[in-house]
Parts: sequence; structure tokens; C-alpha cells
Amino acid sequence: MRSKVKALICDPLDNEGVYKLEKVGFKVDVKPSISNSELQKTVSNYNVLIVRSRTKVTRKILEAGKQLRVVGRAGVGLDNIDLDAAEKRGVQVFNTPEAPAEAAAELSIGLILSLARRIPSADRAMKEGRWIKTGLMGWELRGKTLGTIGLGNVGERVARLAKAFGMTILITKRTPPDPAMLKELEAQFVPLTELLKRSDVVMIHVPYSSQTHHMIGAKELQLMKKGSYLVNTSRGAIVDEKALLKALQSKRLGGAALDVYEVEPPTNWTLMQLPNVVCTPHIGAQTIEAQKTASVLIAEKIIGFFTQS
Repeated sequence: MRSKVKALICDPLDNEGVYKLEKVGFKVDVKPSISNSELQKTVSNYNVLIVRSRTKVTRKILEAGKQLRVVGRAGVGLDNIDLDAAEKRGVQVFNTPEAPAEAAAELSIGLILSLARRIPSADRAMKEGRWIKTGLMGWELRGKTLGTIGLGNVGERVARLAKAFGMTILITKRTPPDPAMLKELEAQFVPLTELLKRSDVVMIHVPYSSQTHHMIGAKELQLMKKGSYLVNTSRGAIVDEKALLKALQSKRLGGAALDVYEVEPPTNWTLMQLPNVVCTPHIGAQTIEAQKTASVLIAEKIIGFFTQS
């Protein structure tokens, strides 16, 4: 069966995963810049699609994929795949939420540090030949309260790193976390409203869905401690960017750090150009290690599916 499986890789993928698929007999075509229209025309030739975040696996593509059995997402989010359409057509969907967890967690902490010590502003000034030492008063993580919304693979790692910096940890999620983990992290499990009111830094670590769309809007931002900070490395549309812009312009918030945006790449750069915003272009998973791990894991999951079927 495996020797007959045809797989199409639609986005850039580390070669390690490609080698794994080919080694067990998969026929693999690599087209990392394939357009949506071309994909819709050719998907009927394949049993497997492997994507990252660029390619949108829509209902039309799934309907055109008459032989399609698996869609693999080498990464965390599944918001670029029509899951309802996949389920109706009996197409199995896999992702690799564990792969970029360390990379995303380290970026999250890096963004907090960038806000706390105003590293981007300092770097920019130095490159422009300006010595602005007295204008760069920062703050320490030690003794501050971090509120993490969600405690999945990334959120848990962020909490552990933040604890090592001496931060107090607050956690909110749909279901209570493991009591042993709470004890180890010396963390408190609290409702969202309490977390927003008490935290010096609020971080978002929940997946995007219709339930989490604009989960952080004007009401939630108003609840946050005056002068506090928001960090989002999850998905852009979890935060209402218009409401965030107002909260930052009014100085309600001290600042924000963003790796994700409602539209990517953004078409309106007003939010990102604010002096109290640190921003990166969705690089949470952009490490050599995370990319290789995601590639290997998605290949292994797909091979396992066909081995068992």
C-alpha cells in the first residue's frame, strides 16, 4: 500500500521528513510555492497533502481531492484547514503541536525581555548613532506577575521559564490544570477576569477557533492592570487589533509584543509602528530544530496512518 501512496508537499519542509516518506516507498512531489488554483487542479492525483500555514486547504480543495486520505500540517494551528469538510470526506488530519513548543516559548520570553528592557529601541538608536541610555529605563521580570491564557505545549514551557526568572504565575484555561503541575510551578488557577486584573504581563497560548475569535477585545483590555503588557504568539485574530490599538494609544497598556496578526502579512501597519509595540513576523516556529522536528513528526504520523490502515 505505502508504495502506491502519493504525497504533495505544498509549503517549505525540512528534507528530513521528505527522506522518511521516500524511504518507506511514498512517491513525494515537492511544490513549496504551489498556488491555490494549481493545487485545486492537481490535488486529485494525491493521497496526502502536507502543508504549513501558507497553504489553505479549503472545502473546494478537499472536494477536488478524490483520492485524498490525509492532510498533514507541519505545525500547530489547524485554522488553515477546513476541518468540517475534511471530516465529512473522511480525510484524516494530523498536526505537530509539540514540535515548535520550545521555540515558541523561548520567543515569548524573548519578547517579554524586549519589552522590559526596550531592546529594539536601544538597538535601533545605536545603529542610528544615538546614545539614549537615560531614556531607556526598564523593569525586571523578577517579582512581576505573568498571566498565561491557556497551558498547552507552549504555555507550560513559558510558565516554567517565567518561574525561573522569579515571576509569579497565574493560569486560566477551560479545564483545571494538573494539581501537581500547579504545585511545581507555584502557580494559581484563576478565572480570566482575575488573571487580567492581576497580571503585569498577559500572554496568549490558546488555539484559534470561532470560540477564541477576539477573545481579547475592548472589554478584556479595559480589565487589564493599567500599564501592563500583552504578548501574543498564538494567533492574531484572538486579539481585536482595533481595540488593542486604542488601548496602546491611550496608554491604558504599557505596551504589547506581537508575533501574529489578524492579517498576515499585515495590510495596515499602524499598530506595529507604535513605539510601545515590539513585533516579529510570525517566527515562533522559525528555528532549525523546530522545523526539523515538525517535518519528522508529520512524516512519522502519516507513515503510521498508512501502516495501520
